[in-house]
Amino acid sequence: MHYYRYETAEVSCCFKYLMFSYNIIFWLAGAAFIAIGFWAWSEKGVLLDLTQVTRLHGFDPVWLVLAVGGVTFILGFAGCVGALRENICLLKFFSGVIGFIFFLELTAAVLAFVFQEPLKEWINDFFLANVKAYREDIDLQNLIDSLQKLNHCCGAKGPNDWDLNVYFNCTTENPSRERCGVPFSCCLNDPADTVVNTQCGYDIRGQKGDVGGTIYTKGCIPALEEWLPRNIYIVAGVFIVISLLQMMGIFLARTLIGDIEKVKFSYY
Repeated sequence: MHYYRYETAEVSCCFKYLMFSYNIIFWLAGAAFIAIGFWAWSEKGVLLDLTQVTRLHGFDPVWLVLAVGGVTFILGFAGCVGALRENICLLKFFSGVIGFIFFLELTAAVLAFVFQEPLKEWINDFFLANVKAYREDIDLQNLIDSLQKLNHCCGAKGPNDWDLNVYFNCTTENPSRERCGVPFSCCLNDPADTVVNTQCGYDIRGQKGDVGGTIYTKGCIPALEEWLPRNIYIVAGVFIVISLLQMMGIFLARTLIGDIEKVKFSYY
């Protein structure tokens, strides 16, 4: 009689269905992100004219939604099917990509800490490029408005950055009614107002004297620099939670791979 060490080896149902449950959430979330992205493009008419994607000079937030949704959907699919079918190839793909993303996150965090000044300049240039394209895309416009309202700021380094936008610059050749103004999101909120005044920033930069009582005069880059130290524990907490979720996914995948390999080895 021969004795086999792994004669009774079997794949753990606990790890198998934990892995499936872990990934089904991300799979569905990825599908939802992709659906929202294509819905946003259909509302803007991009799906009827794909050349709009190349004509936009600023950042289209829909690209970020689709990219996150695509990666999440693919990883969720690989994790779910890999767990249910006990497919080692899909599970290795899942754990490998998650590990690579985790490595990229750590690298980005270290580089951001080491190269703070170049990063500030890049963010400033990125913000200014999107100030120029403010009226070209409704999603970009809403993103900038939300950023300025939440952080009580205006422009990258100040309200005069809006001179870069063809609708808001102060040149005499500018026929726009918004000439020498700022978007309404730069205006100070009055708690008594029940309706948003979208014309509150008209001609504001053409006025003499202090405009600090009407609009935010601080730029969004300095506002972000002040916000980060105040909320460093929240940022660190979010990073830790994301890292733990990723490590949990890698652990479940590697454990399941080990169980499957033991079962396969027991047949030889």
